[in-house]
Amino acid sequence: MTTPSIAIRHRVRDLNDSFRTSGPGLAGQWRCTAGVQEFGVDFTLLAMRAVCHFDSFTGDNDPYGEHDFGSFHIGGQHLFWKIDYYDLTLCWPSENPADPTVTRRVITIMPASEY
Repeated sequence: MTTPSIAIRHRVRDLNDSFRTSGPGLAGQWRCTAGVQEFGVDFTLLAMRAVCHFDSFTGDNDPYGEHDFGSFHIGGQHLFWKIDYYDLTLCWPSENPADPTVTRRVITIMPASEY
């Protein structure tokens, strides 16, 4: 498997940032695991807002520069979020995450203990 070019990684990063910062909508799907939902609606909304505003990307948590993963704390809970890329049917991995015409993004928020 070859590593995507820098231009492709930057395109994926820009699409991920746009999807993530716009919040739930038509560009893809947002999912919170049962572990997040157990903390209640207010906590879940705070977690989603934190993901929208996340900007703490480093070489350690974002080695490919695609802004597809993050880690944060809310109310003493350590949470992760991750963006995955699927085809338009959400059945298979996307063949090209840099092409929004063939890719649906899904962001999942979960307690670190569920990762």
